Parts: sequence; structure tokens; C-alpha cells
Amino acid sequence: MDLEQKSIERIQFASQMSFAHYGKPIVCTYSGGKDSDVMLELFKRSGVPFEVHNSHTTVDAPQTVYHIREKFKELENLGIKCEIEKPPINKSDPQQRRFTMWSLIVKKKMPPTRLARYCCAILKEGSCRNRMIATGVRWGESNARSQRGEYEVLGKTKKDRISLNDAEMTGKEEKPEYEQLSLPGTEDPEEVMLMNDNSKKRRFIEKCVLKAKTVCNPIIEWTDKDIWNFIESEKIKVNPLYQMGFCRVGCIGCPMADKARYFEFNMFPTYKRAYIHAFEKMLEALNADGTGRKTRWKTGEDVFAWWMEEQAVPGQMGFNDYEDLYL
Repeated sequence: MDLEQKSIERIQFASQMSFAHYGKPIVCTYSGGKDSDVMLELFKRSGVPFEVHNSHTTVDAPQTVYHIREKFKELENLGIKCEIEKPPINKSDPQQRRFTMWSLIVKKKMPPTRLARYCCAILKEGSCRNRMIATGVRWGESNARSQRGEYEVLGKTKKDRISLNDAEMTGKEEKPEYEQLSLPGTEDPEEVMLMNDNSKKRRFIEKCVLKAKTVCNPIIEWTDKDIWNFIESEKIKVNPLYQMGFCRVGCIGCPMADKARYFEFNMFPTYKRAYIHAFEKMLEALNADGTGRKTRWKTGEDVFAWWMEEQAVPGQMGFNDYEDLYL
């Protein structure tokens, strides 16, 4: 079975689950990147009813924002429901304004890092609650994503996540799970056979019934080459940032982008100035929090320089390391 057909079958199976457990169409999440554009094409070919969702992060490049709007207009003309979800309201703000990346930095009193991506949790991952969603996650993107499954139920932590592959989900290779116990005074484990009623699939379905966020990753085994070959063969229009030299499309300045951030800020200096301004406000918040603590950072430029240091990228600091910054 080729990649396209396998991905379409996953979408169709996930669509059945969505109606069975949520009573609503499956949601295709859309970021404006190449993987998302491939996903949209596969969804249209699958023949299932679906909706499309984008989370507005406030730090996407203008080209990405315009590309999303253009795609959504095309989809809405086909009768497909599309939603661009704005960030949640900052309840501690007297004016009840919505969060932005810049206000989050001030509120958290630290820059976002590879180990402390609070921005993702608030600006992206809180959407589509109690729905079956499909994402463009692929194994080849990172070590962390190589541990993901074709089907998943998300929990509050990574330990709570339940991941199943195609065979486990469809039951094609499902085997009964039993636990062998010995009766007192015997050494023969075959004396008693108890069915183990804690299978991953049973727990997965229970989570669906409880209306947890459930995920299907239809293109999980696709490589970059597979993605680009499909885009070229099907003549799919992609985000113009790729033609400008970008290898990834996402939040400008994301710590996960590694050295590509230098290129991003060179292309979009306004975002660099916005981060520096937010870091200055962050320092003001730290100095005014009543704790009497001082940091070795003096200006927003100091914070930005630390944030961009190459040696900080592989294992950038998280919340637990933050105390080291105080004198």
C-alpha cells in the first residue's frame, strides 16, 4: 500500500471514531506549513466530512498569515468549515486583553526555551478540546516526534499519553492479554489464567468516551522527500516562505528552530525588536515582583543575547535552572 492510500485510510478510520465518540467531524489542524498543505489535500481526497482549525500564535510571519487566509477562503468556498482561533484572554489583565507572545514573556518572567515552551501550551495546544483531531506530525522531524504514534490520546503529561499503531488500533493483530498466576502452594503459572483488562486500546477508547483530545497522525512516516514529491506531483501551492529560503514555517524566533533563528530575525527584524522590548518589560516585572532578586541581565539586549547563544540551544534552560540567573 502506498503512503497516500495508507494516510487516507487512517483519516477515514479516525473520521468514524470522531462521529462515534464525539458526534462531530474530525478536525484537520493547519499551521500554514508544507505538511499542513499535504494534509489538506489528503483530507479532500478521503471523502470524509471535516473541519479545519488554525491557532493564531501572534508570532507567525505575515506570509504565513496571508497563506492561511487564502487557503481558508478556498476551503470555505467548498463548504468546509474553517476556524482561526485567537489566543485566550489574559484574566489578570485589567483590560481583559488576549495573550500574545510578548505578554506571555512578561507574565512568565522568563524567555521561552526548548525545555520551557509555555508559549505552545497556551497559544496552540489548548485548542480543539474534546475533539478528534488530525495533525501533520512526522517521525522524521525530531527525536521526540519519533516516539509518537499513529493514534494518540493526549494527557496532562507525556506519561499520560496513550499511543497506538495501526495494527493496535484496527485490531488486525490484536491478541488477548492474560496474566498468569500461581495458586498458593504451587509453582505452576498455568493454574490460573486471568484476563488483563488494562489493554491500551481499552484505555484509549475510555479516554474517547470521556471526551479527551484524541489525535490521528496520518502522515507520520512520511519523509521530507515524500512531502515535497507529493507537493510537486500534485502541484500544491505552498507558503511563499519556502521560496524565500525558509526550511521550516512556524513561530518566528522559536527556540526549536536552532540556528535558523538568526536567518529568521535577519529577514524579520521587527520581530527581533519586539522580543527585545518584551524582554525589557520582563526585567521590569522581575525587579518589581517584591522579592528583591536581581538578575545578571541589565537590558533586553542582554536577555536576547543569552537567548540566542549557540551553546544554550541544545539544552536551553528551563524553569528549574532559572534560579542560576540570580546573583
